[in-house]
Amino acid sequence: MSTAYVPRQQHHTDAPAPPEAPPTPPHASEATRLLCAGTYQDAEYRDLVIEQLYLDEQRIVAPSPGFDAARVLAHALRARRQELLWSAAVIGLWAVGLAVSGWLLGLLVPAGLLLALAPWLRGGAEQPPLHRLFAAFVVRWQGRLLFAGVLVLMVAAAFGAGPDDESGSGSSYGSYDPYDSYGSGSSGAGSSGGPDSPGGALLESTEPWQAWFGIGVLVLIALCAAARRDRFARAFAAELSPKRFPDLANDPAEQAAGERLSRLVRRVRREQHAPLIMYDEARPFCGAGTPCDTWVLAVELRPDEGAEQQPLGNRAILERIRPLLEQLRVPAEHAGPAVRDRLRRLEIDECVFLPVEGLADRDHAPYSVQEFEQHRARAVEEGGEKRRHFLRIRVGGWDEELVVTVFVRVHTQGRMLMLEVAPHVLNPVRAEFREADRTSHRLLHDNVLGKAAGALALVPGSAGRSLAALVRGGVFAWRLLTGGYAAALPDGPALSVRELAAADGGSTFQEMDVARYLRSIQDRIGRGVRQALADAGYETGEFAQKIVNISNGAVHIDRVEGSTFAIGEHASASGGAAPRKGDPDHGTR
Repeated sequence: MSTAYVPRQQHHTDAPAPPEAPPTPPHASEATRLLCAGTYQDAEYRDLVIEQLYLDEQRIVAPSPGFDAARVLAHALRARRQELLWSAAVIGLWAVGLAVSGWLLGLLVPAGLLLALAPWLRGGAEQPPLHRLFAAFVVRWQGRLLFAGVLVLMVAAAFGAGPDDESGSGSSYGSYDPYDSYGSGSSGAGSSGGPDSPGGALLESTEPWQAWFGIGVLVLIALCAAARRDRFARAFAAELSPKRFPDLANDPAEQAAGERLSRLVRRVRREQHAPLIMYDEARPFCGAGTPCDTWVLAVELRPDEGAEQQPLGNRAILERIRPLLEQLRVPAEHAGPAVRDRLRRLEIDECVFLPVEGLADRDHAPYSVQEFEQHRARAVEEGGEKRRHFLRIRVGGWDEELVVTVFVRVHTQGRMLMLEVAPHVLNPVRAEFREADRTSHRLLHDNVLGKAAGALALVPGSAGRSLAALVRGGVFAWRLLTGGYAAALPDGPALSVRELAAADGGSTFQEMDVARYLRSIQDRIGRGVRQALADAGYETGEFAQKIVNISNGAVHIDRVEGSTFAIGEHASASGGAAPRKGDPDHGTR
């Protein structure tokens, strides 16, 4: 039995601390493992991953901070292949059962469709609206009751009871027909299970051996469902386990790659962590997460009369900010080298955003080191609209599940300094994905009765789920063959597979960490710009005042003369002429 990993606590001793482990590569991170596990759990998420990274071959992948999108794609395709195989086997069993049982199993099809409709009615939200929950609840129980009623009919037919049987228990089975409401519309006890109703007609014409065959098919479907669940559970305990997942070379999903997947994996791994970001104008920061307190600050460059003015460029300001940010990695002197704070691995680099419009081929994007350096050298000072240079600061916390990224852009123009700060937060992976290990352990260690009950519960909706999976697979194959995506013009990222798997919010501890990271980074950015202004001989008072106001969530007001404003939750203000000196109301407003 595997147990959760608990970090070893450090004690105050004179012994030297053990060397710090190297950073985890993206393909082996916990975030990557959970995203791969999610492709086996959520069909909708799996389909979106395949559509964005495999079907839309012309679409450049979104940046992948702290994870490997190529490995997620490989597992998504593997999960779909397995789903299609199991679905084809289930549909094959249903087809054979329908033909041999005299279509008695056909009475279960409406129940299966109702059960397959229930998840669609509920929706994919973590907290769906009440009307969706109620509709899904009603449809789900209608399907279950309908399935139970038909199963009673099948058992009755297997023991030789017919709708006109008047003796013993046979009459009690034959008197129940869940499809009586679809019959001739007659009322009274004589109409229940009568030969005019669909259930009664089938029951009358079905031989006992056919009913037994139908029950046997249902047992086989249950065994198939149990084997499928067991296979997925063993995958979570084997290649997707925390111990084996870092071994990329022996990952069965990577080994099964075909020619198309191999080509796309190479492209994704070249693009996803590159400092050059090809973007779509509608979604420039796709992949970075949710924007958090984005702000732009503009101050006038006023010479300090007591200092000598020096040329002040964008590069000089950024180089003043970087050392202050790097100091956040240094632990306190009394703490020693055993500090576990995530800021010790703060990542700082420079990135350039380029629009994808005008690119003739996805492989022609300028990702080489030489091409990037040329773009960076020109973009840092130009202050362009489409090509933009940013200083990027990233903190990957909670095993890369909580990622904070801050983009900083500085521009001087017309004796004005513009500072743009765009923080983004990637929330942790959804709870159901993080429960994969717990679910796998429960399925593998459940007793025989629990496994049997779980498998039987999957039988009623197996036809609907399997048919929906095969239809989705057929639609995907048709789009792949006829879409012409390989020859399409390149397009920027539309969705991030990491953002699709993110929860709506984090825990209290995680929110505290986000606030701490952002405050620390923003403080160092403001201090670096202020020092750059002072070193170049410019006044810093206006900038310091504005940066304090923005940090505290306030609004900087340059002038209040002739203005009207109110402070407080229930305060109000009205316009009018300001009182003049000497008026009775002077000094009271």
